[in-house]
Amino acid sequence: MNSVKAFAPATVANVSCGFDIFGFAIQEPGDTVELYKRDEPGIVITDITGDEGRLPRQAEKNSVTVVMLALLKHLGISDLGCEVVLRKNMPLGSGMGSSAASAVAGVVAMNELLGNPLSRKELLPFAMEGERIASGSAHADNVGPSLLGGFVVIRSYNPLDIFTIPVPDDLCCTLVHPDIEINTKDARFILRNEVSLKNTIAQMGNVAGLVAGLMKADYDLISRSMVDVIIEPVRAILIPEFKNVKQAAISNGALGCSISGAGPSMFALSRGIENAKNAGKAMQERFASAGIDSAVHVSGINQGGAVVL
Repeated sequence: MNSVKAFAPATVANVSCGFDIFGFAIQEPGDTVELYKRDEPGIVITDITGDEGRLPRQAEKNSVTVVMLALLKHLGISDLGCEVVLRKNMPLGSGMGSSAASAVAGVVAMNELLGNPLSRKELLPFAMEGERIASGSAHADNVGPSLLGGFVVIRSYNPLDIFTIPVPDDLCCTLVHPDIEINTKDARFILRNEVSLKNTIAQMGNVAGLVAGLMKADYDLISRSMVDVIIEPVRAILIPEFKNVKQAAISNGALGCSISGAGPSMFALSRGIENAKNAGKAMQERFASAGIDSAVHVSGINQGGAVVL
């Protein structure tokens, strides 16, 4: 095999009450990576589209190639030569798992080029290194679902313990990206280091309720549990019209609505595609009333994750 092409989907992380422990993938958008073998050893980025020239072209500084270098080092391969083309199909700093999609597409493509020596789950720690380069934290709530698909729970980071849970077939996501940008590092910086016992207990109850609601297809329980008393109140101030957009989603059929990742994208979960579309239209109209353009993506939960094309 002399070339390979892989796609990794956008993701919603945190999922309301599940800060750094919940995430799920959607069908699209996503990033595409193309690899081409070359005679001279080394990983070289030859082209990046969709980033407006903002991403580094050095292999050791870009999420898409850092993961490849880590994988090759782990496998003891030092003589491989490869050209890399990255197609960015979502905005940077969007809260849609942009850096995660690049990292996942990159590591899946390289693993395929090498004949798949590692399983998908074994690739996860390498994909996480792409997040470390992008945001300073090797979190898995974006790369996990982008790599594996489905609704992902990260039970522990040390040791890494990640698994997926079943969700209702007709559960749909509305993802709305307003035309503003929030830096993930900045969004993490404003978070409090200490949380009250009262809020911790409330958050734990909502986390348990959301997991149970998803697994039992109990939509009322899902709706009641999509409450974040710790992270959302702090980060919401970074998103203009947040409260009004959230209310617009819920008033138009959504089970709940919150911030996707670090923002500024917002997501809603709904029962059925029509409710998801109605929620998206209402959310977009609310942003527009404040003079903010936005893009809407409506999707079921992506159960497959990244794919080789």
